[in-house]
Amino acid sequence: MAVASNDSELKRYLKLAVEISPEHPTVISKFLENAKEIELDAVARNGQIVIHAISEHVENAGVHSGDATLVLPPQRTYLETIRQIRQISKKITAALNIHGPFNIQFIAKQNEVKVIECNLRASRSFPFVSKILNRNFIDIATRVLMDQPVHPAENALFEMNYVGVKAPQFSFTRLEGADPTLGVEMASTGEVGCLGNNFDEAFLKALLSVGFRLPVRTILLSTGSIESKAELLESVRMLMNLGVKFYATRGTANFLKNNGIQAEALNWPLEKRQPNTIEYIKEKKIDLVINIPKNYQEMELTNDYMIRRTAVDYNVPLITNRQFAMRFAEAVARTSLEDLEIKSWDEYTGEKR
Repeated sequence: MAVASNDSELKRYLKLAVEISPEHPTVISKFLENAKEIELDAVARNGQIVIHAISEHVENAGVHSGDATLVLPPQRTYLETIRQIRQISKKITAALNIHGPFNIQFIAKQNEVKVIECNLRASRSFPFVSKILNRNFIDIATRVLMDQPVHPAENALFEMNYVGVKAPQFSFTRLEGADPTLGVEMASTGEVGCLGNNFDEAFLKALLSVGFRLPVRTILLSTGSIESKAELLESVRMLMNLGVKFYATRGTANFLKNNGIQAEALNWPLEKRQPNTIEYIKEKKIDLVINIPKNYQEMELTNDYMIRRTAVDYNVPLITNRQFAMRFAEAVARTSLEDLEIKSWDEYTGEKR
């Protein structure tokens, strides 16, 4: 599976597809840019939903759901979009006469909702939504399949006083040579769910749980296309106001300078000149690398790949997704380590053991 962003990439991927599987057709789908991905996890009985949960991805559509950062309840999804998702889900459930657990993935852009796929099985997010909502979806699904009585559950999505975030855990250090980027094929090997009084708190707890380190004092920036640079500008200003020192590849450094932000320019890895991005990462002068790929998928050995790979190999936290980087900047700007409360699950959900 791959995403082609131009004609030359399309030709290359089609050639690879023919080499790998010459007897079978290649399926081509339109890729929607800058669209939100939303998931519904649910249990149905005889074509009627008895319990459901709607979660949103932090990353835009194009990142495999297993690698995406999941948020429940949704924080940045329009109410009209949620309403449409509920209505569409009811119609699909009735049409397929679903009896048991299922998951539907949606894509939404400007309140236009499309279905990506419907999976007639429990998804990897079932344990997460069960914990956040304090309702055991698998127990309910089992009761449905065993024809035991189950009463439709009231959905208190907008009455929750806390937020849950599920973050992916990657093992790129064990995959020598793999490019540590997010894409349409799943790469994560685990995940962690955290609760917070708000999104920022839950998000930072989840990041700390998968290996990020706070506070961040130095960041290496390579922010991709001019559109991506512009999108990230306000986020970089937030980090600058926290006293973060920036290092950047040449194009990013020039862009930041033209917008009133100072960043020390470092040379690309293949230029073999000092000061060099690779050496700064190896010498632990960088606390965080934000490297946004220019293309959806690039297979050659490139400067950006070498930066990402070195960050992983030397255990330096890495962000390769623009939306993730923006949420990170907002979270650390509004929430300090001291603000993160250590509370048990039942203190959030109200469940007494």
